[in-house]
Amino acid sequence: MNALLQDYLPLVVFVGIALVIGLALLIAPFIVAYKQPDPEKLSAYECGFNAFDDARMTFDIRFYLVAILFIIFDLEVAFLFPWAVAFKSIGVFAFWSMMVFLGVLTVGFIYEWKKGALEWE
Repeated sequence: MNALLQDYLPLVVFVGIALVIGLALLIAPFIVAYKQPDPEKLSAYECGFNAFDDARMTFDIRFYLVAILFIIFDLEVAFLFPWAVAFKSIGVFAFWSMMVFLGVLTVGFIYEWKKGALEWE
């Protein structure tokens, strides 16, 4: 029984150290944080809204639209890079599959452009 407990000792030590580090990282910001922020820090930054307004305030839907469009065209790159790296060994079918994929994205981009989704006004 003693040998079995000694086999688990490294695991107990690892969990104990992980708990100590985790608690230290949770408590440290409250100890070292600066408690008196200046008005510049509380001012609006990049988004155009006051930093501490009502959380239920309404704002323009264009922010969501831009975020969704960014995600859509950012995911295109996630498919394009591996395809480009393996381009020599993928064959004709994979080439034309990617061309169809890029064609669909191009049609979607043109549709968004024509609908004015990219215009900020």
